[in-house]
Amino acid sequence: GTTQTMFTYILILLAGVALLYYGSEWLVDGSSYLAYSFAIRPLIVGLTIVAFATSAPELLVSLIAAAKDSAGISVGNILGSNVINIALVLGLSAMINPLQVEKGINRFEVPYMIGASVLFWVFSLDGVIGRIDGAILFSGLIFFIIYSIIHARDNSQDNDKVSAKLTPKTLSYNIFFIITGLIALALGAHCVVKSAVFIARIFGLSEIFIGISIVAVGTSLPELATSVAAQVKNESDISIGNVVGSNIFNVCMVMGLIGMLKPIKVDTGLSRFEFPFMLLISFLFYIFLIRKKGLTRVHGVVFTVGFFIYIGVAFLLNS
Repeated sequence: GTTQTMFTYILILLAGVALLYYGSEWLVDGSSYLAYSFAIRPLIVGLTIVAFATSAPELLVSLIAAAKDSAGISVGNILGSNVINIALVLGLSAMINPLQVEKGINRFEVPYMIGASVLFWVFSLDGVIGRIDGAILFSGLIFFIIYSIIHARDNSQDNDKVSAKLTPKTLSYNIFFIITGLIALALGAHCVVKSAVFIARIFGLSEIFIGISIVAVGTSLPELATSVAAQVKNESDISIGNVVGSNIFNVCMVMGLIGMLKPIKVDTGLSRFEFPFMLLISFLFYIFLIRKKGLTRVHGVVFTVGFFIYIGVAFLLNS
């Protein structure tokens, strides 16, 4: 009976996680290759293409959850993912290799991410993200993408990575990788949500906690896989760009679309801890970047510890 069902769902969860992992790998490889062949800066690839790709699970999971009237999972997933992207993803990445960053990111992208997070919280205060809120958030995404495209070209002509030559064969090969990656992410996201909700309900956990922890970690696995893989290959710009971009996409694209399609309820209790914590960790990230021009291993430890504090407190508040 229950044990067997439970076992099935655990298998579905693991399959989902595997799909998220491989999907993100294919996406990153395909998209970064295309970017290099078009001489686009790695940071911009991280901020846009890779960020969109790794936010695809959040988008799909939150849309599926919203459609099934699981608002707690939908909103919790975005909140949790944004905390996890900084605390766990950058935390672990910085512990592997200190992160160096392009100076420009402090001037525009990181403040923009913080601004989007503040708006998300403000719109949630009345307990609902409505159509107008959604439209405002979504237009924030369009502005961000246009800005990124304008600043996309890599002016350093001596960029050795541009040696990636585009032939019709490599083009179609990489587009195939990107599409396969997206399909794998979509399937993986669906499996993760379905199983996480089932398992958590058996244990009597609240939807919000499931959203900000299990589902959020699940949908942040592509960011984690991507950033850690990028760090190991010494691609700090893709690592940091991916997280900053993903957080902007999560708020502007995911919450924006959901709000426009179907106004969604937000538990006002999230303003006690979850929203403030999301902003706190975003500000910390900004301060570390300004002071040290990057993230050191110590910052990595601070962030990772922050992740565990976050999960612990969220569990106590929502159980």
